[in-house]
Amino acid sequence: MTKAHASFDGLGIADLVPPIAAHPEAPLSALLPQARAALTYALASAEQDAPLRAFFSVCDGNTRARVVHFTGPDAETIWSRFDSWRRACPDPDPQVRWLRVDWVTRTWNLTWEQCQLAISRSKRNYFRYGIALDPAFRQAFLEQELNANAMLYLGNDRQEGGLNAKNTQIYGQRRFGHDFHLPDAPTDPVRLFATDAFLLQPDRPPVPLHGFSGGTEGRDTGRRRVDPLDAATVEDMIDQSSRFLAAQVDPEGQFVYGLHPCFDREIKAYNTLRHASTVYAMLEAWQVTRDAGLKAAIDRALRLLTEGLIRQYTLPGGERVAYLLDVNNEVKLGGSAVCLLALVTYTELTGDERHLPLLEQLAQGIAHMQDPATGQLSHVLDAEDLSVKERFRIIYYDGEAAFGLMRLYGLTKDPRWLALVEKAFDYFIAQEHWRTNDHWLGYCVNELTLYRPEERYFRFGLQNVATHLDFVIDRITTFPTLLELMMAAHKMILRLEQSDAHRHLLKHLDRDKFYRALETRAQYLLNGFFWPETAMYFRNPQRILGSFFIRHHAFRVRIDDVEHYLSGFVAYLRHYLHREPEPPRP
Repeated sequence: MTKAHASFDGLGIADLVPPIAAHPEAPLSALLPQARAALTYALASAEQDAPLRAFFSVCDGNTRARVVHFTGPDAETIWSRFDSWRRACPDPDPQVRWLRVDWVTRTWNLTWEQCQLAISRSKRNYFRYGIALDPAFRQAFLEQELNANAMLYLGNDRQEGGLNAKNTQIYGQRRFGHDFHLPDAPTDPVRLFATDAFLLQPDRPPVPLHGFSGGTEGRDTGRRRVDPLDAATVEDMIDQSSRFLAAQVDPEGQFVYGLHPCFDREIKAYNTLRHASTVYAMLEAWQVTRDAGLKAAIDRALRLLTEGLIRQYTLPGGERVAYLLDVNNEVKLGGSAVCLLALVTYTELTGDERHLPLLEQLAQGIAHMQDPATGQLSHVLDAEDLSVKERFRIIYYDGEAAFGLMRLYGLTKDPRWLALVEKAFDYFIAQEHWRTNDHWLGYCVNELTLYRPEERYFRFGLQNVATHLDFVIDRITTFPTLLELMMAAHKMILRLEQSDAHRHLLKHLDRDKFYRALETRAQYLLNGFFWPETAMYFRNPQRILGSFFIRHHAFRVRIDDVEHYLSGFVAYLRHYLHREPEPPRP
């Protein structure tokens, strides 16, 4: 096969075919010149000494992409076969939003048994190869098809991947007809393959996508190349994901709690703690975007929070307290904490002080949960009589509560709240809570050292990240709270660098490695964003576009999943890319 002498590293295809005028969708025929140019480019990186194998994924934005693939000796043959297929369709020129063109760059020969073993040795949903069920590529699936149709997913009780025969049969018949079948014998030959690709859209220039070599073990494969990760890209993700959250808020202020996007199924459970913490993240985003629709959704969700989800109590001594109610008739320490965060942030950003009395009651509720002798905070109360149900449930509650109280102290300067946090930190330090590497404790200690710049607190904050950097760099899951952890530490490090009294503590941190870890994690989080080139393979692309997902939970999109990505990227934009100073405290 003749190879084109061209470099795939640049955006030369945009020079070959000018971008189409901006509009959200267009007839398929309008994208065909770019698709044909992409095939010409494919010759430069297609597998050597093999036929050209190309996949075309056509999507209108509202339904799962239709995928077809063809094999031939050259680009002209591929194009002729694709054009013949298109013209034979009931609608040969449909309105499309995205057209993706993939071509095979590398193949691996295996038996069917070896292929299934390879799948089982991967973390669920992290198998990043396409599979051809026969050496001739008559029946072949892109990696995105396999994962978006849950073909390699056996459920959350299985850590590893595995062939889901039912889902594979359903999608295989849709793609190839009723004659589709899996290999019969363990020794039958199959092929794994990797691709390079372009995403073509009516409103933008062609977008080159990562191939298998584009990231460690192919983890970036199939999504767009973003280098560098600049402010414009981060601002766009913040805008899209915060708009997604706003769209989940109904007229009464309740969220669609989550989605399983493979089959467009809603998660019917609800969690009021995550309701409140998501509002907090939306407020952080609104500080960046000032989008009116986002603000209206925040107001609806906040009204439900304050008027419907928080209950006020009178303690035996006559003191008024307030708690967020959650399922199983529980009051959770973390629930009160994130209510503080949401309401303090709302008050600071809007100047509206209507929630100050409720903030007082929420803080007093947390004070009621603290052991005055040890500083330990009880985690779960019974909502009926406020008796302690669980002294400890999850480490996150401690950091959330201390951070919420610190933010309230920053707003009101009431010394009671600072005293509660310092007492809690006596307990945290004694229990070596820094070993948990919790992002909420990172947020809190950064805030605490603004007002109490004591060595023990700075040391705690550094210990919270110093031994965790390899994990931040290498973790295969996106783990969005890791970026939050790094950003909280980053803000504290900047102040330590300016501190004559405490700068010496930085000798305990490898700062070069720290910032390599921070940037690596921020870049890696791009793999959890529903770019068009990923969303198009799911059942309802438009519904999930611009959100964030958790791959190993079958690409779950839950409000708290989006929340943590969003908070991390807001901090990355404001305090790393823009280096905004800490806001003045009232």
